[in-house]
Amino acid sequence: MSQCVVALASFIGKKRYFACTGVVIESNDTIRVLTSASLVITSDNENKVDDKLKIVVCLPDNRHFSGTLQHYSPNYNIAVVGIRDFHCTRTAQMNDQVQIKPHGEVVAVGRVYNSGKLMATSGVVTDKPSNLSCKELAISTCKITKAGIGGPLIDFAGNFIGMNFYGLEETPYIPMNIILELLRSFDAKGTVAVEDHSPNRWPVPKPFWCYPTWHKSEEEIDVDELLAKVYVLY
Repeated sequence: MSQCVVALASFIGKKRYFACTGVVIESNDTIRVLTSASLVITSDNENKVDDKLKIVVCLPDNRHFSGTLQHYSPNYNIAVVGIRDFHCTRTAQMNDQVQIKPHGEVVAVGRVYNSGKLMATSGVVTDKPSNLSCKELAISTCKITKAGIGGPLIDFAGNFIGMNFYGLEETPYIPMNIILELLRSFDAKGTVAVEDHSPNRWPVPKPFWCYPTWHKSEEEIDVDELLAKVYVLY
């Protein structure tokens, strides 16, 4: 998985709007990266993309490439970003026959945008229902930071289980079977496709870091260093 987990950031001019993780799901003439739609959706309208946003993808070798939004679903908070004229050696293997039972061990994987560091933290899936409006979401006990939003949840055999979001008390994720349904829908509709038939909604944290026990100003804090402390580094 280390070879197909990437970091992404969106910018308005030189100002970073949002940063998160993604996973390469296809690599032909265009690399396709699955990630969170929070990367591109405006904060004042959850159904619209800000046309001024520029997307940059940080690959595992720390090279940066411009990305293009291909598809997004504001209802399930997922997006697909494409990178042209580049080939990736590894992609996430998605198989809707793979299932994870409650209390099965899993790993949440992420990558920090500025440093390119790979991050991982382990936990188990639970049978607890999500308290968010999207009832298809499942829950794991993996503790991640906002940098891990959009990253893959995998089992200990490396099988893709779902895509992570962020919560203070629990980590919701969207299961693989829902993702595969959306990807098939995207492919049928073409570029840029929007899936909007479901009324699901859930809050997405703002892209900032605030810890009340720290007293340094934002300019004095090394964000990458702080994020890395939350994960086991690989």
